[in-house]
Amino acid sequence: MERDNLMHGARTALNKDSDTRAWAEQYLKEKARQENTSMTDEEFDTYWKYHKPEIMHAGAAEAMAAFRARMVEG
Repeated sequence: MERDNLMHGARTALNKDSDTRAWAEQYLKEKARQENTSMTDEEFDTYWKYHKPEIMHAGAAEAMAAFRARMVEG
């Protein structure tokens, strides 16, 4: 339940701030790219196109935590 609340809050924050959303999307895209090194750039672009919504949904809380950590570091 707590995880659902974190994800909902993170998704709400991302929907309210387009700059933060763009940063989070790029963060999650780079993470997904590192996890799929065997794909060519073209294959990854196709993968990202079709999986972006679920990756953004599942990774919203992680991306917001990384965004906040980046803001604290400087």
